[in-house]
Amino acid sequence: MIRAVLIDLDGTLLDTAPDLAAAANATLEELGLAPLNPDAVRDYVGKGIAHLMRRSLDAALGRAPDAALLERAQAIFAGHYERENGTASRPFPGVVEGLAAMRAQGLKLACVTNKVMRFTQPLLQKSGLAQSFDAIVTSDLAGARKPDPAVFLYACRALGVSAAEAAVIGDSDNDGDAARAAGCGFWLVPYGYREGKALEAVRNDRVVSSFVEAARLLRG
Repeated sequence: MIRAVLIDLDGTLLDTAPDLAAAANATLEELGLAPLNPDAVRDYVGKGIAHLMRRSLDAALGRAPDAALLERAQAIFAGHYERENGTASRPFPGVVEGLAAMRAQGLKLACVTNKVMRFTQPLLQKSGLAQSFDAIVTSDLAGARKPDPAVFLYACRALGVSAAEAAVIGDSDNDGDAARAAGCGFWLVPYGYREGKALEAVRNDRVVSSFVEAARLLRG
């Protein structure tokens, strides 16, 4: 029996790509580089700031950035993202209704993200979703990042459930790999950020069209 749902943030709960792209492009401009098409930056989202800025710099420079430039870019990005965070991010269709239905069914909910709490808490507050969760698990809190299963195991402990009693809802291999390694089921949403990877190429236990459908299936 599923007693808890562990939910990814970027690309699953919220479309955060507009804010991330704005911060990435502001970073590139501060470094004297041309900004990128926001649609291109969207494909770099989902594996953390270092990955986002590495891919963005690679595209802007036409080559891989050296370690010093990448470190400087990440520091600059953090300042710009603090300003942009939550400005244009919006819940995906069905998220608000689906979360409410899950809570009404007595399911325990956790938001589990590779973001740090510094960015996660304000984002969830601005989006109106913070009160939907019994636990918020960030990479700095768990001491690990997806695809490491430790983040989901941390969430299970916080909710007082076993991994077998938890289903993960996410949008990418990052979520799926961590869920399987933790012993949780993995439900895939068809939208979100997969770095251009086809939906059918992402291993999953079930594809759910929306959180509303997920809530209905969890109700049985």
